[in-house]
Amino acid sequence: MVMWGPIEVIKIKQEGIDKMQTWNIGEAKITKVVEMEQMWPGQAVIPDANSAALLEHGWILGPFADRENGRIRLSFHTFCIEIGDEKIVVDTCAGNDKTRPNFAGLSNLQTDFMDKMTEAGFGPDDVTAVICTHLHVDHVGWNTSLRNGVWQPTFPKARYLFGETEWAHWRVEPQIYGDVVGDSIQPCIDAGLAELVQSDMQLNDAIWLEPTPGHTPGHHSVCISSGGEDAIITGDVCHHPIQFEFPHWSSEPDVDKPAAISMRRRFAERYCDDHTLILGTHFGGPSCGYLRPMGNSWWLDSAGFADIGDNLPNS
Repeated sequence: MVMWGPIEVIKIKQEGIDKMQTWNIGEAKITKVVEMEQMWPGQAVIPDANSAALLEHGWILGPFADRENGRIRLSFHTFCIEIGDEKIVVDTCAGNDKTRPNFAGLSNLQTDFMDKMTEAGFGPDDVTAVICTHLHVDHVGWNTSLRNGVWQPTFPKARYLFGETEWAHWRVEPQIYGDVVGDSIQPCIDAGLAELVQSDMQLNDAIWLEPTPGHTPGHHSVCISSGGEDAIITGDVCHHPIQFEFPHWSSEPDVDKPAAISMRRRFAERYCDDHTLILGTHFGGPSCGYLRPMGNSWWLDSAGFADIGDNLPNS
């Protein structure tokens, strides 16, 4: 393992089903479980992030893009938090068996994600809470699994925490990727496992939600603070670290692009310090770093953190 600032970073776990990255934030252990990571053309997610534009800033891309062709590393993963008797899952990726029109890359997947979750100690009966930073298709998929032709909650002993503002929006504003509410959210409500929460909810002494609307109306990030150490899970405040340098580079799925731009700036201003570890929900490779100032913007310093990827597939 290596030490970077106050955070103990456990180097990649080599045994087991797959490589896993873990971080210790005081008494909290955070494990990243990857559904898939690929090389994407940046403009597919961030219209301004074409290869030529990205390659102009190669030094700042670090391990988060290919410096030869300008493609970005995009990861779909969950962050699993273990503290005390609680096992909390933050965002549940895309899920298996789900038909997703307009998003072929997420449609009818067959991955070994739940095998990895079980290997990490977050099997179906282990999880005590599921937090969805927002209710987009790639953050709710493993909320449910298809069993005997019926969508059922994957984690039957967990509380599913959905933002009240977020739910109020998506229950009447269907996504373009199929029946996301019907296959990934409503079954949890029908099972009596869902709780509608405020975006500043305090889960326990170490974990709370931080309102970060813009990408979606009720978006929130997840803060972890324990033993004098701090981290924040971004959700989709940004999809790639380049958006810290260029907050005005909007993500295509941002529901309110001006609000999302403003939120990225406020987020970076607040968490550009020497102690808050940034954990990016879609950042590939090390998926983390510390924000550093750079003129009127910021960059994500991932030096000293482990990387997982070689020979990644293209999207």
